[in-house]
Amino acid sequence: MRILITNDDGINAPGLETLEAIATEVAGPGGEVWTVAPAFEQSGVAHCISYVHPTLIAELGPRRYAAEGTPADCVLAAIADVMRDNPPDLVLSGVNRGNNSGENVMYSGTVGGAMEAALQGLPAIALSQYMGQRTAALDDPFQAARMHGPRLIRQLLDYGDWTSDQDFRLFYNINFPPCDAASVKGTRVAPQGRRQGVRFEVEPYHAPNGRRFLWVLGGSQTAQATPESDVDANMRDYISLTPMRPDLTCHKTLAELRGVLEEG
Repeated sequence: MRILITNDDGINAPGLETLEAIATEVAGPGGEVWTVAPAFEQSGVAHCISYVHPTLIAELGPRRYAAEGTPADCVLAAIADVMRDNPPDLVLSGVNRGNNSGENVMYSGTVGGAMEAALQGLPAIALSQYMGQRTAALDDPFQAARMHGPRLIRQLLDYGDWTSDQDFRLFYNINFPPCDAASVKGTRVAPQGRRQGVRFEVEPYHAPNGRRFLWVLGGSQTAQATPESDVDANMRDYISLTPMRPDLTCHKTLAELRGVLEEG
């Protein structure tokens, strides 16, 4: 199996090293792991692509490349250039340092990389490690992802369903809970949730030269969330698995509006 890995924390991020180990185990002795990852951190860029300027790409070693772009740029670079003659069988994005559950999904470059792979017709999985007080005490805060990731990816590959009911290719979003590997209670297939009262905000900052800047601030990651959602599962020490598709249409409202607004 030929696996492409990318992330949004950058080519030197410890989570990418964890993902390389996971991918190597999944690929097997005769497999290949290719890395095309951002040269610099790209957290929060979602599914952004560098449409109005070129992306510099550099080969750092065998099957290892850094691109000055977003995770989606990296997936495009791999498919259309680096791996053009031998495309990947699977794309893995992560392991993100921090969760991509709940509303975080909409901002996540990790999820954006997996989404681009799905739009390109490839099986893809985003992986993120929820961080907290218990992971901070570990020598390896990615322990839960490292230990449980290979098994879960193999299960998804054996399941083999990468098509949705709306003619979009599925991708999967996996979040590992903020605990050590032995404390993980299992896996929950859960919908994307929402933390109550959590919003991104900005905080003004004045530099010594008098210029005014704004820092973007996130909200509490332990706030109460939608019951039985991905966030809820993670906070109860379960791995969350969410099937997703690159389609933001609200199909319930679509059907209702047709009866109200369409004429003729």
